Order: sequence, then C-alpha cells, then structure tokens
Amino acid sequence: MGVKVTIVHERFTEFTGSEQVVEQLAAIYPDAPIWAPVGNLDVVPAELRDRVHVTRLSALLRGGAGGYAHLLPALPVAMRRLPVGTPDVVLASHHAFASQVTYATTAPVVAYVHSPARWVWDPAMRSGEIGGAVGEAALAAFAAAFRPADVRAARRLTRIVANSTAVAERVRDWWGRDDAVVVPPPVDVDKYSPDPSVPREDFFLMAGRLVPYKNPQLAIRAAQAAGKRLVICGDGRAAEDCRRIAGPDVELLGRVDDATQQDLMRRCAALLMPGVEDFGIVPVEAQATGAPVIAVRAGGALDYVEPGRTGEFVAADAADPDAAWAQALTEFRPGDYDPAAIRRHAERFSPASFRAAMAEAVASAVR
Repeated sequence: MGVKVTIVHERFTEFTGSEQVVEQLAAIYPDAPIWAPVGNLDVVPAELRDRVHVTRLSALLRGGAGGYAHLLPALPVAMRRLPVGTPDVVLASHHAFASQVTYATTAPVVAYVHSPARWVWDPAMRSGEIGGAVGEAALAAFAAAFRPADVRAARRLTRIVANSTAVAERVRDWWGRDDAVVVPPPVDVDKYSPDPSVPREDFFLMAGRLVPYKNPQLAIRAAQAAGKRLVICGDGRAAEDCRRIAGPDVELLGRVDDATQQDLMRRCAALLMPGVEDFGIVPVEAQATGAPVIAVRAGGALDYVEPGRTGEFVAADAADPDAAWAQALTEFRPGDYDPAAIRRHAERFSPASFRAAMAEAVASAVR
C-alpha cells in the first residue's frame, strides 16, 4: 500500500510558480487531497479542482481572486486548524505560514520551502507595500510578532526541502535549521524550447510580475543608460512607475500569453533578472529556449547562472547598481553563448527530476 499523503498550500489566489510546484506534488500523489486556508477555485486547473479544499475564510477574499492581505493575521491560525485528516505524512508547500500545519496533525510534515517569508525576516522586503508608510509599519509589527511562532513551527518540521541553495541558507540563518536539502522547483523545459531558425535580436527582455522586489525600474534605468532596447512583459503594482520612467526604447507589453513570451525569449539577447529571487522559474524557462540570463549575484540565480556559459552576474553589492547594470548590458555579447549548451543546462530542472527527488524526501520521512 502506498503512503497516504495530504498536500497543504498557502493560498490559491493565482496560479504561478508555487502553484505549479503543488501541481507536480499532486501528480506524485494522485489520491492526495489538497488543502489551503483561502483560495478561489477558478484559478485552479480543472483537473485539480475536485481535489482542492479551502476554508470559510475564502469568502472574505477581496476583488474576486486575489485580495488576501487583510487576512494575514488570520492565516497562521487557519493553517493550524486545517482539517488535514489522518495521513501518513503531510506535504506542505511553504512560503509564509504553511509550516504552522505541524499543529494540525500528529503526522510527519515535510515542507517544500519556497522561502521562509522574506517580508517577516528582511525589512527591505516590506518597502513599497500597499498603504505606504502605514502599510509598512503594520506589516513590520505583524512580522515582529510572528517571528517566534515561525521559528517554533520550523523546529517541528520532520523534513525541510529548500528550493535553492540561497533558501537553504535562509532556513539556517532565520530558522536555525541546518538540515535542509535542496530540490530545485520543476520547470516545464519541454514547453519552452529553442528554435534554431529564429535569430537572436538586439534587445533585452524582462518577464514576470512587476513588483518592487523584482526591481524592474533598475532594468529600465540601466537599459536607458546603456542605450539598449528593453522589452518588458508582465504586470503588477510597479507597472505604473515603470511606465512613468520608461523612455522610447523601453516597450511595456503588459501580460502576454505563453506563446508570445516564448517567442520573446527565443529572440532576446538575454533575459534580465535584477531582483533577488528565491529561485526564479522564468529565467530557467528562458534558458530552456537557449537564452542566457543576466542576474544579480544572489538568491536562486546562484544555482543556474554560470558566468560565461549560461549567463552573467552583476554584483549584488555594487556601489552604483544602475551603473553596474548599464555596464553589464553594454559589454554583453550574445554570440559568446551556445544556446544548445544553455538548453542542456536547463533540462536539469525538469518536472521528472523534481518528482523523483520529492518522492524520496517524503519516503524518508515515514521510514
């Protein structure tokens, strides 16, 4: 008889990288129910919808799918009370509160940690929050109150699987656990593929949500200082500021479909990643098309950017980040990189590799 698993996720208010992880976890354990404190089932793929369960807190979401910030104080309590049943093991997808599920079960809990909540531990992650200074102060107060509970729950976890080397270091520094193993998240490297018939063009690309920690304004300023064309696809609360500072050589496309994004990745000189990501699925998708990546030397990029082979780094501690990024764009030569080698590198992050590693992590927790 196979192991009986319950999968727990933070929230289903959108379907992006962490939800794609849950999708792969669900493929490993096709009979596992999936629980979250809040969610809008409309964002869940049809094949998973019957397996996803949310609590009554979901009725308090604002704006249909996504407004959950006002529920933050309630979410840790809701996670501790999730009716996860009597599984052999709980598999939690964690980026803020999921570790609190250790109080809802006596079963071993394996946490796939996208990151300990950066806004809880890193004051810089609370800047630019909705509500201005008042919003930042409220979030800071909540973070300070929550940190002890965050550490206590982390100590109760049976296994910690970090999605990058950088996240494993945060687990050590913030939670005091030095036993995290690293399993990169699944990237659909078959969906994003090279097309040797499409030549690289003289523009840089930035793709994904336009939010403060991703630093899209830095990419814009650097491209303009270097006299380089920049294309940005994505939307978010930093979009208005991006439009305000963008010059004629910056093209903001907003949200685009997958086919358009893949086409841009196949044609760009390189994908830019000026923000510190926990891992960063979009850059690996770009590498799956053969595109090199220029990234800040920090976070998840340390696991997949190899200077001179799959991309280049810009120093994280540069005295003048705008100048450092402008110099990197000016000096970048797309012809120095082998798209086929970049593609082979990206294949290491396939969903099959992820599923095999996670199945072993769960099995080790119940032996």
